[in-house]
Amino acid sequence: MSTLTRNIARSQEVRTRRRPVRPGRIILHLALAVCAALMALPFLWMMLSSFKPLDEIFRQPPTFLPEVWTTGGYETAFAGADFVRGFWNSTYIAVTVTVISLLTSTMAAYAFARIDFRGSKHLFMVFLATMMVPAQLTIIPLYIIMGWLGWIDTPLSLIMPASLFSAFGVFLMRQYIKGIPRELEEAAELDGASRFRVFTTMILPLLRTPLTALGIFTFLGQWNNFFGPLIFLNSDANFTLPLLVNQFKGQYGADWTSLMSATTLVAAPLLIIFAVAQRQIVDGIALSGSKS
Repeated sequence: MSTLTRNIARSQEVRTRRRPVRPGRIILHLALAVCAALMALPFLWMMLSSFKPLDEIFRQPPTFLPEVWTTGGYETAFAGADFVRGFWNSTYIAVTVTVISLLTSTMAAYAFARIDFRGSKHLFMVFLATMMVPAQLTIIPLYIIMGWLGWIDTPLSLIMPASLFSAFGVFLMRQYIKGIPRELEEAAELDGASRFRVFTTMILPLLRTPLTALGIFTFLGQWNNFFGPLIFLNSDANFTLPLLVNQFKGQYGADWTSLMSATTLVAAPLLIIFAVAQRQIVDGIALSGSKS
């Protein structure tokens, strides 16, 4: 009974020691809530507009909630585009690029962080400098290479360039690996472990958080990729979701209800992924950025 009494007294003491609520923190949280609401407003308006008739979208003054709820936009979207195949194409490309990119980025990052070879620092700086080159400048030689390989109008033209070369992924993983103590690897090497075994059994398990963050970033980037599929894909059977959404825009106008419905279908998986994995995203960037 005395132990219970001491625990209760200790908990009450901890509560009394809590930091008082300051007006500045209240104002800060209110400001953040307002900013979050402003950021979410366009997405909410897009979703609600997907249930509005076309004349209600352009009504003045505009209405936020639909007065007449309709699913005609979604019916037209599914009738005008093969979203099932588009979802499969986008998912297949995004998942494949993510898996291969995580593997290649981690291996390259480990080499830059742990293997001392001549010119490694200069090579890494050149590698990072490629992030400043716009993709539009390299699209012509890349298209020629894809033509030589016979990969035009195939998923390989999107998978291989994106998965085998990720300067951002290598930089992110290298920053985290450099923060792992070398003593762990040296102890394993003294026990006879090879460098490959050290990498697979010791380094990779410690990279779970940054790998999750990098995987989410890579997946979202490929899911939203419009420029690459527009250049390399020609047949409707290979179209990804961004290309299917673009079909609802004509030369002289657009079917805005169907366009809002199709965009909502494309954006919904991304919003779910971010809502579920937002902590991993923040932790991965914070931990990797704090390594030297």
